[in-house]
Amino acid sequence: MGRRVTVATCALNQWALDFEGNLQRILKSIEIAKCKGATYRLGPELEICGYGCWDHYYESDTLLHSLQVLAALLESPVTQDIICDVGMPVMHRNVRYNCRVIFLNRRILLIRPKMALANEGNYRELRWFTPWSRTRQTEEYFLPRMLQSLTKQETVPFGDAVLATRDTCIGSEICEELWTPHSPHVDMGLDGVEIFTNASGSHHVLRKAHARVDLVTMATTKNGGIYLLANQKGCDGDRLYYDGCALIAMNGHILAQGSQFSLDDVEVLTATLDLEDVRSYRAEISSRNLAASKASPYPRVKVDFALSSREDLLEPLSEPLEWKYHSPAKEISLGPACWLWDFLRRSQQAGFFLPLSGGVDSAATACLVYSMCRQVCEAVNNGNQEVLADVRTIVDQLDYMPRDPRELCGRVLTTCYMASENSSRETRDRAAELARQIGSHHIGLDIDPAVKAVVGIFSLATGKRPLFAVHGGSRRENLALQNVQARIRMVVAYLFAQLSLWARGARGGLLVLGSANVDESLLGYLTKYDCSSADINPIGGISKTDLRAFVHFCLEHFQLPALEGILAAPATAELEPLADGRVSQTDEEDMGMTYADLSVYGRLRKVAKTGPYGMFCKLVSLWKDVCSPRQVADKVRWFFCKYSMNRHKMTTLTPAYHAESYSPDDNRFDLRPFLYNTSWPWQFRCIEAQVQMKMAMCETQRTGVDGRSDAAEAKLANLRKGQRRTHLGKSKEERSQTQEHSSP
Repeated sequence: MGRRVTVATCALNQWALDFEGNLQRILKSIEIAKCKGATYRLGPELEICGYGCWDHYYESDTLLHSLQVLAALLESPVTQDIICDVGMPVMHRNVRYNCRVIFLNRRILLIRPKMALANEGNYRELRWFTPWSRTRQTEEYFLPRMLQSLTKQETVPFGDAVLATRDTCIGSEICEELWTPHSPHVDMGLDGVEIFTNASGSHHVLRKAHARVDLVTMATTKNGGIYLLANQKGCDGDRLYYDGCALIAMNGHILAQGSQFSLDDVEVLTATLDLEDVRSYRAEISSRNLAASKASPYPRVKVDFALSSREDLLEPLSEPLEWKYHSPAKEISLGPACWLWDFLRRSQQAGFFLPLSGGVDSAATACLVYSMCRQVCEAVNNGNQEVLADVRTIVDQLDYMPRDPRELCGRVLTTCYMASENSSRETRDRAAELARQIGSHHIGLDIDPAVKAVVGIFSLATGKRPLFAVHGGSRRENLALQNVQARIRMVVAYLFAQLSLWARGARGGLLVLGSANVDESLLGYLTKYDCSSADINPIGGISKTDLRAFVHFCLEHFQLPALEGILAAPATAELEPLADGRVSQTDEEDMGMTYADLSVYGRLRKVAKTGPYGMFCKLVSLWKDVCSPRQVADKVRWFFCKYSMNRHKMTTLTPAYHAESYSPDDNRFDLRPFLYNTSWPWQFRCIEAQVQMKMAMCETQRTGVDGRSDAAEAKLANLRKGQRRTHLGKSKEERSQTQEHSSP
């Protein structure tokens, strides 16, 4: 009959510029796809060179090595008798494109360039590539000599076209094109394309999986058809973690779901589907058929090959399934843990070093390493030989077999409680108990001698000795004494990371883990170059609210009762003297705002793209039941003053797992100045004018009943008139106050 097709899509853990490893993973995925009976194999975006090459795309080496890998794929017997769809950069007429190269039996069928480039958030594709803007048009691409000798082709089609096989029609989308307002699959579907493919390089953000699944199911619900989504997985060299989630859908239903997080480097998803189901689904959508009758045709590349076989009636079909989503807490337990694993094995270090304070943030980081150990043990128990080889290399024991996550955690995680005279017995005990329960190698030490030595150097040089505020010192003295403790902890952390294994007679060094959450980073509530300055930070893109939910998850699912006391304790830096042996300092009191409020400010600032005035306008409505306009104005002013004062700290943040849409990461995601006028004079006057206006309106409403409304109305009119005037005419007194407030 020739109507049932088996198609394959992949999630591959590619690594930027690892051409040898990337080639082997691509070949393995094709081999698995063929073993499962697939006749079409789709891989992730830019899988040959790895998605995260960034400015290496400018290098001719990257293009050359990508062509060499393509030649190796064309030459391999593994790629015979299956249509292979791979991703790589291609230079055409001296313009660099992000392309799909589709080939069959040593012949390139089509090079399809990306038409809509991702250029927001963490993506900068327009920096390296040019979008193909000639819709439904192709050109001749002259193959380089190394490919001509293999394919016996001088030129191949390059551009926006579809493949017409003997039994169906296949069209390509590339990542961002699915997210555009008018995706190519709409017009391709109207022109009779029955199988849509999408090669993605889509990184993990908490709660993002819903958006991907909804886009794919809606695409095939409205237009009918089969949709294959491939994605990168793993950490390919920087802050992003690609979470897989390969899928196959048809006519609005999911037929195959790949894992969102796993330690498998190669995952291949297949489904067997009936092409007649697509045709019958489309037959009764009259609005779709009317639009199709007017659609402009795509260039068709004829392929003398069928995805289906002649006798396929008895071939079992894939059944629809319900997509299983992870809760945000479980996403945190899996995603950053997988990211840590990739960093550990690819950096060739022997483990991690974590300053463990007894608070929620460092406890969450410790739990992520423990979760990583659980996943490693599970992967080995499931027969993953690559993970077994990697873990044996890390622990430097060729016959090691990881069975118990706690035992493995003791080998790869060293935790350290760095006490000072301001540390409480409670935090020390909580840190030690958590370390015992997860099995980490734990060290307790006292940094007071180092703190006193550094402060003593200052006193010797200046003749002055700074004091804490509770002992009569100024704010500057108080802050400096807090910071010196935090910075000494960073120095001690790196010393122990380099030498603690040496002291234990083991080889290698340790990666230092940071544990500053996204809310603290946003406000700058951290000491520059303290123990938040680490090699990597797995929680740096996660909000305090989500972290607490994650720790609750670990308490319940990992059986770690020590977390109960950590969750119940107030968040504190413990950098100021204790009061009667108890903590006298709390984070929220120091910040002057709650962590819940910080999350709101962060989303409004980054996601809603509001400045001080826009944020005030949003919050007046959002918080109308709990705050007066004056209170909202004061909160917004305080946040922006603190945020802008500390913005310079964002330039030195530890590279962090990107998990939250309002991350303040200065590297690529949140590009803003780090030197501000912290008094925001124009913006704050606009806010003040609105506050006065709302107060006058309230006064008008209150006095309207007792005969004094005329005066109130006059005041309101004057305020409205004042709002229309320019704010440039500040008085000399106002200017001097602004300068004084802004002085360092």
